[in-house]
This record gives sequence, C-alpha cells and structure tokens, in this order.
Amino acid sequence: MARIGGSRRKKVGIFTKKAREKGKISHRAYLQQFEEGDKVTLKLEPGVQRAIYLPRYHGKSGLIKGRQGECYTVEIKDGNKSKAVVVHPVHLKKTC
Repeated sequence: MARIGGSRRKKVGIFTKKAREKGKISHRAYLQQFEEGDKVTLKLEPGVQRAIYLPRYHGKSGLIKGRQGECYTVEIKDGNKSKAVVVHPVHLKKTC
C-alpha cells in the first residue's frame, strides 16, 4: 500500500509560527549575508517555501561552504556522514 501524503505530512509543529510571530517576514533575515566558514543553524521560516531543507535536518548546525545563486550551501553532519544542503538565507541563523 502506498504512503499517503507528501514531504510536509505530520510536520505541523515545525512548519507553523507562533501567534505573536505571524505577519510579514523580516527583510533583514531574508537578505542576510554569510561568509564562507560561518557556523549556522538550520531554522525553518514557515512563511517562505523557497529552498527549504528536509525536515530531518531541522535544528542542525553546520558550516557555510559557498554560495549557489541567492542560496547558500551548508555542510552538516548526518550521523557520521557529511552532507551538503542548499538553503535560502531566511532559513539560517548565525551561531557563535
């Protein structure tokens, strides 16, 4: 039997905003710039569905490896394996 639903199935908690956070998206977050080697955390912005990552990578930290168009390539660790994910800057938060 085929699985019913898509990739966003059962992800209501991750893909919704709290009541006080709803509204327009911050221009600062949308247009933020990163340098190669910066450490970032993947934090999904539900208001923008462009260049999102798989839900299993939500909350992971990684390093910026380069730029691809207006998005960034982020290298993260998935278990012991290193993976590259292309993410829009609105879904990235800079970590110390």
